[in-house]
Amino acid sequence: MAVTALAVLAALALLLWGVTSHFAPFLLPDLAAFALAARSAFRCRCRLRRQPPVTLLDVFRSHARRRPRRVLLRFQEEVHTYGDVDARSDRAARALLRRLGLRPGCAVAVLLPNGPAYVWCWLALAKLGCPMACVNTGARGAALRHAVAAAGATRLLSTPEFRVAVEEALPDLHRDGVRVFYLSSTSPTPGVEPLLPDIEDEPPEPVDPQYRAGITPNSTALYIFTSGTTGLPKAAVITEMKLMMVANLGRLCGLRPDDVIYTTLPLYHSAGLLVGVGGCFELGATCVLRAKFSASQFWDDCRRYNVTVIQYVGELIRYLCNTPKRPDDREHGVRAALGNGLRADVWREFLQRFGPVAVWEFYGATEGNAGFVNYTGKIGAVGRANVFLRRFAPYELIEYDVEEDEPVRDERGLCIPVYPGDTGLLVIKITKSTPFHGYMGDTQKTEKKILRDVLVKGDAYFNSGDLLMIDREGFVYFQDRVGDTFRWKGENVATTEVEATMATVSFIQEVNVYGVTVPGCEGRCGMAAVRLRPGRAFDGKQLYGVTSAALPAYAAPRFLRIQDSLEVTGTFKQRKTQLVRDGFDPGAIADPLFIRDDSAASYVPLTHDTFAAILDGKLNL
Repeated sequence: MAVTALAVLAALALLLWGVTSHFAPFLLPDLAAFALAARSAFRCRCRLRRQPPVTLLDVFRSHARRRPRRVLLRFQEEVHTYGDVDARSDRAARALLRRLGLRPGCAVAVLLPNGPAYVWCWLALAKLGCPMACVNTGARGAALRHAVAAAGATRLLSTPEFRVAVEEALPDLHRDGVRVFYLSSTSPTPGVEPLLPDIEDEPPEPVDPQYRAGITPNSTALYIFTSGTTGLPKAAVITEMKLMMVANLGRLCGLRPDDVIYTTLPLYHSAGLLVGVGGCFELGATCVLRAKFSASQFWDDCRRYNVTVIQYVGELIRYLCNTPKRPDDREHGVRAALGNGLRADVWREFLQRFGPVAVWEFYGATEGNAGFVNYTGKIGAVGRANVFLRRFAPYELIEYDVEEDEPVRDERGLCIPVYPGDTGLLVIKITKSTPFHGYMGDTQKTEKKILRDVLVKGDAYFNSGDLLMIDREGFVYFQDRVGDTFRWKGENVATTEVEATMATVSFIQEVNVYGVTVPGCEGRCGMAAVRLRPGRAFDGKQLYGVTSAALPAYAAPRFLRIQDSLEVTGTFKQRKTQLVRDGFDPGAIADPLFIRDDSAASYVPLTHDTFAAILDGKLNL
């Protein structure tokens, strides 16, 4: 019935196209996008309503049965077929069951690098009905311990590659009752057991399907960590339904079973794992994995592995455009790029230099309940305000007071929608079709992401925390983050987490962390305004040491500003707006300015020459 209705709708659209094209030039692509999205959602729901439900794991296993020799993963010199990965994950599932004593529903945290082991470990846990908690590989100390606890995990799987991080947190993890294992043949860490010999000894036979007997569309499939205004990682709940829907994003963007998809994005992020690897599970396609992104080897890899689709974040594309030009820049088989955060000027430069690649920019949050896809290829846009899709996923852009960090409300206490061309906070209505599952074990953080009484009393919307703009043609543009979070190097940086770390430094009295715009760079770069304790001197090496030990590299502030006092609002919130506007220009700021210098392992004075080098792109941040 649903497919027939869509066919009728499409036929009517074709009949009306000649009459309406002058007044609605995007009607046909909007209808086509709606039809494709509705069909995809219908397929996902039909699968998961079956008894037993057909999950993404079952879709993968179907490909493995029908085409076991089809290549699923390519990693360095390794080639892994669907059959290989299915058998490997069966062995791992049996070993995890025996050694870890898992039961269905038990969360297991993983701190693993990009590689085949990440994929077969995910599948093994899924076969046991156990959600995997994908820990950021940059997590250290308290952040690592918190991530494991936030997911309710009592087991952590890692490798000796992360020995320093594991050993630092191990005493606390053991006190919390967490058992830690390495996916390796031996363990260099006392108290951490090697698991690889057990996996090798197990037969490649499927585990009892009863371990997944209780799976429903709303069962938790994964926990993916996202940073927010609270600072420490939050375990976003990814249900079986959401996993299936996100894995279908590639299909919505025209990806095919014969595609070879190249991802250098970290698999602990939803883009790399759900869209990239999960998208290959859905299509039966091939995924080329790389441990870490390399701009100099990117196109060589694309040629070597016959890549047809690449995944990106905005910074990745900018890095590619910044590499020296080569005669073979256009000699590749890449036909499409799928990702987010691509700035308009970089987008144009990318196409001019590397050829007519179809760029599919999308917008969404890991924990969000809907998003946008730019299916028209409009440069700079993250999507379209599709009136047909909006009926199924209602959203609004509302007025937002950036200074007070809250929505503007009228005399009735309701939010105020913005006009086309104006910037507003994106909120998405929470409905049966667009649910918000929140964060594991933290109802307070979940509630903070829900905005109530938006258009009518009693309604509830997911607060994206993002400022967007919809122009008069209906194209959607990302403007900025709000609150205490900004993006840098493709990562969300929670200012409260950075502030908490810097507050432990002996000579710092107060600290205010924010992001500043750097010409030629995506996102905003971390900067901190600090007030020194009376009688104490600034020590750049000490601050560098503390931030290096406690924070991922992308989160450590690159710039520093020393002030006599930090300005606050009437409600004692630190003012960031003027600081952001001031930036880091030593010619316009009288306060002492410093820059993080990795070669000196210190914060050193920011000079006019250094500032000029940053503006000229000679100093890489």
